[in-house]
Amino acid sequence: MSDGFGESYYSMDLQKESTLEKKNLLIHILLFLITFVTTTLAGMEWTTGAFGPYKLGSLLIGLPYSFSILFILASHEFGHYFAAKYHKVKATLPYFIPLPSFSGLFLNFGTMGAVIRTKTIIPSNKAMFDIGVSGPIAGFIASLIVLCYGFTHLPGPEYILAIHPDYFSPAYGKNGIFLAFGDTMLFSFLRDLLTTKAQFVPPMSEVYHYPFLCVGWFGLFVTSMNMIPVGQLDGGHIVYSMFGPAKHNIIAKVSMGVLLVLGLLGIGDLVFNWNLNIGWVGWLFWGLILLFVIKVKHPPVMEFYKLDKKRMIIGYLSLFILFLSFSPSPIK
Repeated sequence: MSDGFGESYYSMDLQKESTLEKKNLLIHILLFLITFVTTTLAGMEWTTGAFGPYKLGSLLIGLPYSFSILFILASHEFGHYFAAKYHKVKATLPYFIPLPSFSGLFLNFGTMGAVIRTKTIIPSNKAMFDIGVSGPIAGFIASLIVLCYGFTHLPGPEYILAIHPDYFSPAYGKNGIFLAFGDTMLFSFLRDLLTTKAQFVPPMSEVYHYPFLCVGWFGLFVTSMNMIPVGQLDGGHIVYSMFGPAKHNIIAKVSMGVLLVLGLLGIGDLVFNWNLNIGWVGWLFWGLILLFVIKVKHPPVMEFYKLDKKRMIIGYLSLFILFLSFSPSPIK
């Protein structure tokens, strides 16, 4: 039996929680709308190579890029979200992170991704595995859909000529800055499978002008970054849940070593012109973020069980996704 005061306080707590949830929902919606704007601008810039002033007609060009990148990010984060709900772990809706376009800002994809926050403790490695693996797999499938559409709907050579009228000229690009995305096993496989020799297939130095190919490549890139088996990255959650803390620590340290080597090789190419065509200085910066912010070691969970065969197969599949999506030199 409860008194009137207890019921009153309980009602007030419910009202406060309801008000807070409404405020948080507005924040989620606002961030999504801002990210929609910034990715539309980025899509227009990547697709056309133009940087303002913008007209409504030209902004519409950025919509395929914007829709595609939001589709991939939402798929990844809602994969985490619904897995958390399944395990009764309280989690926020995705927070989309916009990245405004500034003149001279290099490699601006219009967003820095999206995140969700778990608000209650994840009780076991089984729950952690399911929550960790669901995001990369959902994002990978979304990236695969976008890439397949992009390769099966390639425009003719007139498309690239509208952007670079001198593209087929021998002098093209000699006085410009070279920029190319690094190839990956999956990107290369889909290109060979879904295109023909009769088509004009853009090289990796022009892929960013093609919104679906650009976003699909970006989706694989983000997936590979998240799947590195270190700390509390998705890959770290998966490997920790599959093999336990001791083996995770070894795998994480080896992964950090690989990132360090690739980063140093990238510096060698950038500063000393080693021309090894492997490595990227960005891997060194990512490694430093992992080391000092995300941390290499995975925190313990309350309960640890041996994963069943089905989860282990899914875990190995997710690590194969890392292999397919990873590029040692993603930006050249």
